[in-house]
Amino acid sequence: MIIERFIELLRVDSTNNYAMQQVQSGNAMHGDAYFAFEQTAGRGQMEKQWSSASGENIILSVILNTSTLQLQQQFALNMIAALSVIELFNNYTTEKFKIKWPNDIYWRDRKAAGILIENVIRGKSWQFAVAGFGVNINQTDFPGSLKNPVSLKQVTGATYDPVLMAKELCRLLEKNLHLLHHADDVLNKYNTILYRKDEQATFRQKGMTFTGIVKSVTNDGKLVVQDGSEKTFLSGEIEWVL
Repeated sequence: MIIERFIELLRVDSTNNYAMQQVQSGNAMHGDAYFAFEQTAGRGQMEKQWSSASGENIILSVILNTSTLQLQQQFALNMIAALSVIELFNNYTTEKFKIKWPNDIYWRDRKAAGILIENVIRGKSWQFAVAGFGVNINQTDFPGSLKNPVSLKQVTGATYDPVLMAKELCRLLEKNLHLLHHADDVLNKYNTILYRKDEQATFRQKGMTFTGIVKSVTNDGKLVVQDGSEKTFLSGEIEWVL
């Protein structure tokens, strides 16, 4: 992937929505990146809202032509996107960031970034993916409705250029995409920095809470939790209770 078109948008409802519109209208090219200074209706996993202060963070969607990939590689792409954000943070701090399954990025018990990948699938052909990134860079004042946000600036004390950081993230994503053909290595890296790995965590399923030990994530994206016996869960079947 060569990212040749980095498009800066002053204001948009959602960069993922905008990018998907370009795909659907036939105007998209592999590697197109859309950066927004302000997003009015950002979305995260499970239709949750993503809130970001204007001009302070990375709000980015990258279009990927996935027509040469198999449908079972979808979670591998999710892992690569998350590992790319971790690598970005690691370039600026020695503080340890973790991947909270399925693809949030955490520092300690606070959320620093979220990833939302949406796909265009026709029949059995995976044609495009839109990889959306919301990465807290400079924001220090967050809405009270957000339970546990944190930004890179709060971790390091430094201020950054969100546009340059977004371009760097694009380069890291581009560099890491070849790992799609080394899925076992990607999974091992993902599990090495899995949030709460080998620790007890509380989850909610169908209104009921339970606790278990976070063990690992499988290559098809299921979380393995030890609760008496080992159980696996798809994304959306359970939610974290922090």
